[in-house]
Amino acid sequence: MNFEINQKILLKHLNYVIRGISSKNLIPILNCIKMELTNEGLYLLSTNNDIAIKTFIPNKQITKVINTGVIVVYGRYIYEIIRKLPNETITIEEVLEDKINIYTSKSSFYLNCNKTEDFPTLNLEEQANPIKLNKKVLKNLINQTIFATSNDEARPHLTGLNIQVKEDILKCTATDSYRLSSKEIKLDEKLSTEVNIIIPNKNILELSKIINDDDDFIELHIFSNSIIFKFSDITFMSRLINGTYPNTSALIPNEFSLKLKVQRNDFYNSIDRASLLTNEFEKHTIKLELKENEVTISSNIPEIGKVEEKILVEKNNENNIIISFSSKYMLDALKSMEDEFIEILFNGELKPIIIKNINDESLTQLILPIRTY
Repeated sequence: MNFEINQKILLKHLNYVIRGISSKNLIPILNCIKMELTNEGLYLLSTNNDIAIKTFIPNKQITKVINTGVIVVYGRYIYEIIRKLPNETITIEEVLEDKINIYTSKSSFYLNCNKTEDFPTLNLEEQANPIKLNKKVLKNLINQTIFATSNDEARPHLTGLNIQVKEDILKCTATDSYRLSSKEIKLDEKLSTEVNIIIPNKNILELSKIINDDDDFIELHIFSNSIIFKFSDITFMSRLINGTYPNTSALIPNEFSLKLKVQRNDFYNSIDRASLLTNEFEKHTIKLELKENEVTISSNIPEIGKVEEKILVEKNNENNIIISFSSKYMLDALKSMEDEFIEILFNGELKPIIIKNINDESLTQLILPIRTY
């Protein structure tokens, strides 16, 4: 292998594949990046057995190809070398079977290589009829739900994002059993088979970081134990979590004893200020008390002090309520909402709180109240 390439172009693609390497991996070959130069261009590939990321630099973006070939090199080292070189033409040359020379007009680095046959063989096949989503839609879908997943490995199925597809409706759900976030979107085409999969939250977060915000589409290729996301010149594969995701649809009631309409930013800022006098030991608990058309939000830490916030709301009947909940969970839920005004729905002080946008019912947030007596 021997070729010349602009530093900025190579670094852009190394920024993608470096995410497929885990610093905690004890298997040396999984700390490597496979670089394969063909007549079509340069393929970069990384994997940690949980995700795999493959990216492609077409031949027209490579300054000069002298010899094609394949190398496997330690990912962190080549990434840091390329990152710290100036924005100019870089030459990467295989000087021995187990060594490469990376050099510019003023710098020269030698890196040892690993055996290419030791690098895992990955099946990155595609389906004939993948699900197609706009990138912005998928990124929004992730951002509005992922925060509600659990980090408790004792319940692995809750550490993932549940994606269900039935005909032309895709539903994304996350829950840690104390809160729930659910979003539905309509697909352009109906799917012939139903889908019900769980994607690990950390993998979906890595995917979200490399999706740009253009109007292009992303393809979802779903298999029995993995999912492949394909977009631009990037292929991202994630393993799936085995297990049955809980049926969460029964948790969201259709009727409510009380509905509040509130300005989202006012409500968010009031809770944010009230959360200053909460602590993790008491689950960041704050109290909401409704009397007539005024909500009082309060919290206190006896040894430090207390806070009260008042805001005006609209309600659908004469009912009042006193209820406590986690300010952290409520703030996370409110961040995901997009409308200027939102609905907060109640069925009593010990029943789940539901939060919805006024103009868009496709997103539902659920928070369990906290018993304070």
